[in-house]
Amino acid sequence: MVAPADAIVPPSPPDTSTDSADLARFGYQPVLHRKLGRYASFAAGFSFVSILTTIFQFFGFGYAFGGAAFFWTWPIVFAGQFLVALNFAELAARYPISGCIYQWSRRLAGEVVGWFAGWMMIIAQVVTAAAAAIALQVVLPSIWSGFQLIGTDTALTSHDGASNAVLLGSILLVVTTVINVVGIDWMARINSLGVTIEIIGVCAVIAVFFTHTDRGPSVVTQTDQAAPGAYWAAFLASGLMAAYVMVGFDSAGELSEETKNPRHVAPRTILSALAVSALGGGLILLGALMAAPSLTDGSLASGGLAYVIEAKLTTVPGKIVLACVACAITVCTLAIQTAGSRLLFSMARDGRLPFAKQLSTVHPRFGTPVWPAVVIGVLGIGLLLLNLGNGAVFATLASVCIVMLYLAYLLVTVPLLIRRIKGWPADIAGDAAGTKLFALGRYGIAINGLAVVWGIAMAVNLAWPRAAVYTPAGGGWWMLWAAPLFVLLTVAVGVLVHRIVTPARGLLTEPAAQIA
Repeated sequence: MVAPADAIVPPSPPDTSTDSADLARFGYQPVLHRKLGRYASFAAGFSFVSILTTIFQFFGFGYAFGGAAFFWTWPIVFAGQFLVALNFAELAARYPISGCIYQWSRRLAGEVVGWFAGWMMIIAQVVTAAAAAIALQVVLPSIWSGFQLIGTDTALTSHDGASNAVLLGSILLVVTTVINVVGIDWMARINSLGVTIEIIGVCAVIAVFFTHTDRGPSVVTQTDQAAPGAYWAAFLASGLMAAYVMVGFDSAGELSEETKNPRHVAPRTILSALAVSALGGGLILLGALMAAPSLTDGSLASGGLAYVIEAKLTTVPGKIVLACVACAITVCTLAIQTAGSRLLFSMARDGRLPFAKQLSTVHPRFGTPVWPAVVIGVLGIGLLLLNLGNGAVFATLASVCIVMLYLAYLLVTVPLLIRRIKGWPADIAGDAAGTKLFALGRYGIAINGLAVVWGIAMAVNLAWPRAAVYTPAGGGWWMLWAAPLFVLLTVAVGVLVHRIVTPARGLLTEPAAQIA
């Protein structure tokens, strides 16, 4: 029977056989379900960055150090991270493989460097997932007092607040683990819906701030509320806020094996996720500084964005905005855990982790690597429980995970720069259809070199043992040196694990065909 001319014919599903054949060129069989489109890929990166989550967490921190002029750390960090993202976009076009940081570094610098890039990224993602999950404490008790299940003091720095944050964060990690287990389609739907709500929330917050201003944009030149001492030192410390926000844009690359046409989609969504986040976050920062009822009474440093929203909105609209923030925190934690599970899967598939067989197994029905998702969730909860009731854990977790992420990124950008100097890429890369892929061309060495300098400078700045960051309420020397000590511990444990998983016949090396 021939359908009438005006009949609505459902579109045929896109052909992903070319993507599968492309993956096979790298020596991998397609076992993950390729269901992500352009918006879902963008949502993965945007939700990892999650400006509502992280700016709500750390606005007060940045303002307490740098005063209103800390705003300028935002465009500076964006410029530096965009240099990194440009390099990642080029690699995503050439190597559309899950576990991108590990896979890119491995193909550029060999198995050992690649393994440690992946190892550091795994640890960073576990810590980041825990740090994101505890952000629920910032908003849920403000929406309804019933969310304060432990004690009465909701402040993150209090014993009650810290304990309740650990409980809420653990519950959230259980929920995101279940979502990650049941399938990429469910994860994508929930994540895309959450990102849509977050974008609406960002627009609403910006609109409220810019329609309720108490001062002009020149506020961003004020430094009188900065921490005592040389302003340059306070400014560098305040940059922790922006540095913590603008990471994770590489998540689109982590999900390449579940993305349709990843060679073209992933590079664009890596760049767009960071750019959109930077634009929205910059407007939120500027609007909050212009709309804050006071810059001098200490409320902006202690209450952050929640203080400005509560001052400018009545109860119901304010709670709606806070609900949008709660959604953002949820999808942020979900995206981090998803990216981490794909990295675990990718390394296990190569036999580079203990229990590799279990970690590389994909559930036949759900099409997801179940055990990696469970491992990320359990480790995240365990990390929270180790710090139960410790109010200083939040700044410490944030600082440590940022340093680890920057180091993992450097283990990609440094080898890439060395390869560029030696002549990489030697060809103009294209896909199977001959369409040109994203490339930096003649600007590659300059952009890559600046990205490396930026990464080193930020890693040193973030790990610097500042008492005001790591021990604001006092503490032992080990807390002051938490970031470098954690890095050393990660490397030491990594050496042991690498020796266990490395075959006795010697280190594996990459075939020349895969390094092209």
